[in-house]
Amino acid sequence: MTSLRIKLWASCLALAVGACNTEPVRQAPLVADGIKEITLLFTNDFESAFDPIPAYWRDDVEFLGGAAELNTMIDSIRQANQPVFLFDAGDMFTGTLSNRTKGELLMEMMITMGYDAMAIGNHEFDYGWRNFRQQMNRVPFPVLGANIFYKNTKIPFAQPHAVIERDGFRIGVIGIIGQDARSVVIASNVDSLDFIDPVIAVRQSVEVLRDEVDLIVLLTHQGKTGPMQTDQEAHPEVWRDFEEDIALSGAVPGIDVHFAGHAHRGILEAFVHPETGTLIMQTFGHATHLGYLKLQIAEDSKRIIKHDGGLLDVVSNHYKPHPILKKKIEAYRARFPELKEVVCTSKERLVRKYNEESDLGNLFSDILRVETGTDIGFFNSGGLRADLPAGEITIADMLDAFPFEDRIWRLEMTGAQIKEVLEQAFTLDRGIIQTSGLIATYDPSKQNGHRLLTLTIDSQEVDDEDRFSVSTIGVIAEGGDLYTTFTEAKVIENQGPYFGEVLEGYLREKVEISKPLGGRLIPKPQ
Repeated sequence: MTSLRIKLWASCLALAVGACNTEPVRQAPLVADGIKEITLLFTNDFESAFDPIPAYWRDDVEFLGGAAELNTMIDSIRQANQPVFLFDAGDMFTGTLSNRTKGELLMEMMITMGYDAMAIGNHEFDYGWRNFRQQMNRVPFPVLGANIFYKNTKIPFAQPHAVIERDGFRIGVIGIIGQDARSVVIASNVDSLDFIDPVIAVRQSVEVLRDEVDLIVLLTHQGKTGPMQTDQEAHPEVWRDFEEDIALSGAVPGIDVHFAGHAHRGILEAFVHPETGTLIMQTFGHATHLGYLKLQIAEDSKRIIKHDGGLLDVVSNHYKPHPILKKKIEAYRARFPELKEVVCTSKERLVRKYNEESDLGNLFSDILRVETGTDIGFFNSGGLRADLPAGEITIADMLDAFPFEDRIWRLEMTGAQIKEVLEQAFTLDRGIIQTSGLIATYDPSKQNGHRLLTLTIDSQEVDDEDRFSVSTIGVIAEGGDLYTTFTEAKVIENQGPYFGEVLEGYLREKVEISKPLGGRLIPKPQ
């Protein structure tokens, strides 16, 4: 899919869409008296995307993203447009440098980039609520979580909302996290917190803010978990819906703009809620696009009379890295020189896919099966966090691909249980499951629960009563990503080695890796 080409106002032509043109900076056009023009920028699900990534799915762009390049792009937009506000809808954390610094580098990055506010996402709790409380107090801008409270109290964990004023224009900003996002946090990391109904929390904040500001912006981190697929921009079939965001903006009148996160759902042009008129937007995440919204607002009625915008390509080659942010990231990297160590090489890039078997998923599930000596290896698509590059693979590359501390479990499962797991996988609710040691065919056009057509292990058709040894990682063994069938299996071992350690040992031993054999999960041709 080619990148979105949207018609921007003259103020942003040269700056925001580096892929479209290289015209010189021009000032924003004059607007009529009584009309205020503002520019809103936003990100979501940044997830430690510090470096540009190869845009291998595009034929018009070599690299996309990069924190320092994005910073330069944002600054260029600020130079040509006033006032400009910058927001984030959650999930700054995760990844190697995030893990090593417990999120500190991400917060430092946001300071340099000049964010005005952020909502709290599920990954902000990757290192526990106490750590995030410390990190959010590090920054000068408000970190918002209107529906998060200390357990069994009415004491808020974070600010529910804030007022941001620039050039006399006042924006009320509210932040919330949804129940699905809450559900993917390790329970012990938020054991002292309660998460109430977002509708109740947002309604309370809107009532407080509505008469005090010119515009209300809602930042949400909710909906279905986003697909872990680098080239998702080119694959609409993996895009999540944003029904939960539509429902929230419909349930609470008075929200002018709604910037969303968690689903990684690129909304190419602002969606206008049919009942409330709220403008809803979201990016694909990972800093490959910048959300952009230009508004003209009647100063007397505070009504939006015109809007324009969409998702802007962050074309890395068109922007020099911001010198201060680049220096800051390099300084943090210098603290961990071991991350540069090369563990092996790869003949080609091993990519992840969310709704189908993938090279990376096949590799990881093969490692599980081979290293544990089990019949089958299962790996969740949501656990594949980055592709492995062609050429040299460093410790940092490996940890970016799997940044979690999760042990390997060995289970005994029946044929019937394995079929249940595959049926859940074929719903694609949380992506397909990556496999090793089996071959399954399925029909995605059939009803959920009836899609599995054939299942063979060692060339033998599987009966319900057959028993097999299975290896997987703890998050799945404990029923994560909706794979609850694993909790019914017989546990052989639940304190095996950490998968990250096994992965590193495997890569070092192989020296050079190549794409594993595919053809494990075969959809019926439609």
